[in-house]
Amino acid sequence: MPARRNCRGLVLQLVETSTEWVVHGFSYPNYLKAPGKKAQSEIYSKSSIDGAMRDAFRKMHHFLMTVKGLSEDEAISLMSVAADFGITQVIDGNWGVHGIMEKRVFSGDMK
Repeated sequence: MPARRNCRGLVLQLVETSTEWVVHGFSYPNYLKAPGKKAQSEIYSKSSIDGAMRDAFRKMHHFLMTVKGLSEDEAISLMSVAADFGITQVIDGNWGVHGIMEKRVFSGDMK
């Protein structure tokens, strides 16, 4: 059985593979509620890659500080050199960006 990590204070969904951690950011994380009563019809006009990137950045930042114990400056510095961000989805209008942090960054194996 794998060891359980202390994830107290982590309030986001996180995908973990054997080699990386992945967070997902969206223009509207709760897109059926956030844009209002007409969310499903208005989501296309209100979504943006900028908003999705901002959400993914904040989630990765929060993960690194909460789970990995980094300071704010350390988390931002690490993200600038070791995190990869890419487009996750645009199909339903609620655009998404994923952020990937490879586990080897913390093991010291950067080959």
